[in-house]
Amino acid sequence: MFEARSPDSAEAVSAGYVPRIAGAPERRKPVCIVLHQEHSNPGHIGQWFVRNGYALDIRKPRFGDALPKTLADHCGAVIFGGPMSANDKDEFVRAETEWIGVALREEKPFLGACLGAQMLAVHLGAKVGFHPGEMVEIGYYPLIATPDGNRIGPWPEQVYQWHREGCGLASGARLLATSQGAFPIQAFSYGPAAFAFQFHAEITYAQVHRWTGHNPRRLGLNGARERHEHIEGHVHHGPKVHAWLDGFLGRWVKCELAVD
Repeated sequence: MFEARSPDSAEAVSAGYVPRIAGAPERRKPVCIVLHQEHSNPGHIGQWFVRNGYALDIRKPRFGDALPKTLADHCGAVIFGGPMSANDKDEFVRAETEWIGVALREEKPFLGACLGAQMLAVHLGAKVGFHPGEMVEIGYYPLIATPDGNRIGPWPEQVYQWHREGCGLASGARLLATSQGAFPIQAFSYGPAAFAFQFHAEITYAQVHRWTGHNPRRLGLNGARERHEHIEGHVHHGPKVHAWLDGFLGRWVKCELAVD
C-alpha cells in the first residue's frame, strides 16, 4: 500500500513545511497530491495542508506510482501542472485523466492546476489546444471573476500563469473566472466538489525564480512576460493570491464551495 508521507518527509520539506503551532488541529486524512516531474513540489498548496494537519500522499504516476482506487481514505486530491500536454498519448497522462472519475463519482474534493485543470476538461469532453495566434500566458495576468465565481467569494486581481495551451468549457461545468487575454477559461467547477484553475495559485517566490531561471526560451514566446516582471509581479501579487488560496482551500476541503 502506498503510504501517506508525514510532514517530516523530504517532499513536505521541499513544499516549504512550517511546523504546526500548539493548538493546531489533530492529523486528518491525507490529501492525494499528483506531480509530474522528478523534483516538483506542491508549493503553497502543500504548505497549507501540512500547516493544517494534513499529510501529503504524493504520487508521481509518470515515475511508476499507482493512483488510489478510491479516495475514501483521503480528504481530496490535487493534480498539478507539468510540461506535458493533456492531449499526449503517454500512459500516465491517460491514466490520470481517467482517474479523475474516481473523485467525481465519490464527490470528493478535487482540484486541477494548469495541466490538472486541462485533464479535468478532457475528462469531461472539452478540447485542449494551442492559441491560434501562438500566444502564451507566462507571468502574472489579470483575472476576472464571473457571476458564478463571485458567488463563492472574491478572487485575486492577478494570478501567475505558465502555459501554452488552454481548454474549453465542458457541458455541465460552470465558468468561475475568465480573462480578456489569450485564454478566457481560467477557472471552472463541475459538480459539488471539483474545481480547476488554469493558473498557478500555488507558485512560491522560490518557484518563480526557478521556473524563470531554468526556462529562458519560454520567456521569449509570444505574450510571455519578461523575467523581472515575474519576480516583481510575485512580490506584489503573490501574498494576496496566497491569502486568497488559504481561504479557498479551507472551504474546498470541507466541500463548502458548491455553486448551486
